[in-house]
Amino acid sequence: MNRFTDSNQASTEQYLTFSLGSETFAVGTSNVREIIEYGRLTPIPMMPPSVLGVINLRGGVVPIMDLCQRFGGGQTQIGRRSCIVILEVERGQQRQTMGIVVEAVNAVREIPPHDVEPAPDFGSHIRTDFIRGMGKIDGELVVLLDIGRVLSLEEMRWLAENSHNPELGLAS
Repeated sequence: MNRFTDSNQASTEQYLTFSLGSETFAVGTSNVREIIEYGRLTPIPMMPPSVLGVINLRGGVVPIMDLCQRFGGGQTQIGRRSCIVILEVERGQQRQTMGIVVEAVNAVREIPPHDVEPAPDFGSHIRTDFIRGMGKIDGELVVLLDIGRVLSLEEMRWLAENSHNPELGLAS
């Protein structure tokens, strides 16, 4: 291999693609710890609906989130291909382990930088800070998630603390 090939490979990132409804999303593989079978979750009271509960993963308690609900849709449809993707997210100086329920894991794909477009700008009233960009895979667009922003613990805490405040319109 020559230097040009090596530098090209270094700039290409790998993403785990997965399905939620009819949409395909992706997260950087550097955040993916493992993929496990969907199983029994222990619910936690007074959490926002997108936090389904916790699991015991080799002695550690891991919170599990439903991305469909987090994105404002209904519950993820659990089927035979459904699984939990365990992710590690940096929080300042520490790493937080969390899981997301997905309808199906598709594949690990390499997306070169020239096939990644910036997050779309929908104006100031629609949040896009959790979108890292839009990847092009086989002529289709895939939403590349900034998983640290999607799974923001601070935001989850705020939602949990305020979920019963009718003035904020968050009552569940």
